[in-house]
Amino acid sequence: MKGWMGKVRALFWLSILSIVLSGCGKENLSAFLPKGYGAQVSLDIIFISLAVMVFVFIVVMIIYTFVLVKFRQKKGQEDFVPKQTEGNKALEVVWTVIPILLLIIIAVPTIAATYDLADESDKADSLNISVTGNQYWWHFNYGEEEIQTSQDMYIPVGEKVYLNMMSSDVLHSFWVPSISGKMDTNPENENTMYIEALEEGVYWGKCAELCGPSHSLMDFKIVAVSPEEYQQWVEDMQNVDLEATPETASAQEGQAIFENSCLGCHAIGSSPTAVGPNLTNFGDRTKLAGVEDLTHENVVNWILNPEKMKPGNKMTGNYTVPSEEEAEKIADYLLQLKPSDVTPETASSNN
Repeated sequence: MKGWMGKVRALFWLSILSIVLSGCGKENLSAFLPKGYGAQVSLDIIFISLAVMVFVFIVVMIIYTFVLVKFRQKKGQEDFVPKQTEGNKALEVVWTVIPILLLIIIAVPTIAATYDLADESDKADSLNISVTGNQYWWHFNYGEEEIQTSQDMYIPVGEKVYLNMMSSDVLHSFWVPSISGKMDTNPENENTMYIEALEEGVYWGKCAELCGPSHSLMDFKIVAVSPEEYQQWVEDMQNVDLEATPETASAQEGQAIFENSCLGCHAIGSSPTAVGPNLTNFGDRTKLAGVEDLTHENVVNWILNPEKMKPGNKMTGNYTVPSEEEAEKIADYLLQLKPSDVTPETASSNN
């Protein structure tokens, strides 16, 4: 008995710990703190469903308790059988109609929200961004603005932004919990959704479809800024001087090494042929490969051994690994790529 009680006690505290820890996480990576129209609509549906389930649970427990108390076995009535309700048409109707009504309460707003979030009537007059999922990073192409970037998507607050999504390899799923719901990216067909941020800030996104060994590391960010700051960012990205000479000698040497060895896959500026992440505003980012802090040391380590940071990435084994000295010079060059004053850090300060 003592051993059995110990197991029950351990299970109880483990359950409590699980409930407490389930509330831990990043503030801007939560569907319960909506900062976008789609996320708010989804949360409303969650609360409607939760209210219905709580109502059903309470009613069932009341009936269960009533039956348990009223019809419990009493002394001297061991063979007593309560009156049976089989064939009672009134009860049959009640417990058939009530579930139907509860389903309608959930289904009507859910269907309405589904059609609302799939609405493309404003697409032609809104900002459109082509999103490509890759193992294990995201690429963003602003077609009309002729801007390409990776990992950090900049959008204006309070405006619909349509995302036209595909995958370059396997199935991925685009999800920014605090902004909107999920949408799969497929290799064969394009899926479209729109997002609308309600507040300025930096919102974390995840891949929600198992896509390989570094699936959990396929993070990205949406940087929501004011319409004025967004226009400034667009102009800064469009006016990047591709022939600008870095200030330091080390960065200048790193630029030469980069142009001779890295431009085959990456791009500075807009390039439709690049197969690796666009690095135009690499120095403005706060994360390397979506997950590590953007420091000189981490950039060097990534260049020398990307497999250690993101297992299964497509860069591993497909380039000539430079010496550590060359990697440090390339890092010096990449970290000075800061074309705009509008960055995730300035957006975070406005949040």
